[in-house]
Amino acid sequence: MKYGWFIISVIFLAGCGGSKSTVRKKKQPDKSISKILKNPDYAFKLRMAEQFFVKKKYAKAQLLYEDVMPFYKVEKEFEDIYYKYAYCAYYQKDYLNAENIFKTFLEIFPNSAKAEEVDYMRAYCFYRQSPKPELDQTSTIKTIGMMQTFINTHPGSAKNKEAWEIIEICRAKLETKDYRAAQLYYDMGQYRAAGVAFSTLLNSFPESARADEYKLMVIKSYYRFAEMSIEDKKTERFEQVINECNEFTDRFPDSKLKKEVDEFYNLSQKNLKNTNYEQVKTSA
Repeated sequence: MKYGWFIISVIFLAGCGGSKSTVRKKKQPDKSISKILKNPDYAFKLRMAEQFFVKKKYAKAQLLYEDVMPFYKVEKEFEDIYYKYAYCAYYQKDYLNAENIFKTFLEIFPNSAKAEEVDYMRAYCFYRQSPKPELDQTSTIKTIGMMQTFINTHPGSAKNKEAWEIIEICRAKLETKDYRAAQLYYDMGQYRAAGVAFSTLLNSFPESARADEYKLMVIKSYYRFAEMSIEDKKTERFEQVINECNEFTDRFPDSKLKKEVDEFYNLSQKNLKNTNYEQVKTSA
């Protein structure tokens, strides 16, 4: 009997605890968005959209702005509605859709006081879509073009400094991507392709802080390619290495890599002499 009362007490207390827990979890539900959408009062819907926007509940605000837009299309409020509608997409990280809405805003309100800001945000949406260097860089290239256009269109904008910084970040990303591709060719032993890729990289980014490194890799790539060539092609290809070395010396006379370049120059000269000697010997 003693144990029976103990078990009953435990069950009773557990039941009370469960009720308490249930009460704690109960929250006052937010106003149903579907109920608001069904309301025929567009002014009320707009007020609710504004409240959701201020509270950063952008998904709900977006639904309501979208719903009231047709009603306010000829009203003075329409510009502000469309402006916030674009930001709803942006704040939800839907950058593709946000860019399109910012673009449409500029088409509808070309003379808006917000036009400069929106023009910048359109370009910035492309930047936010720019991926890691190893992925497709279409958005990165588009960002550079859009930011450059913004700078040209708004020469006095306070955003121009930031726009230039973003252009530099994007160019650095493109440079990294091209460098990795060129280095991969070299690491795989595809030396001719590596030489072409590093030459293209240098031409694309001539002012890079690593320009002399890229030129050295051109020399190394063509030297390895010449080494692996058949005898009939070696003269032509070692001469190419020598030309690349001379170009390096002219372009980067003070480079710390000059000593290494000189080594490839001397090795190429030596190989050239040996190759010519063998060719003369064979012909004789």
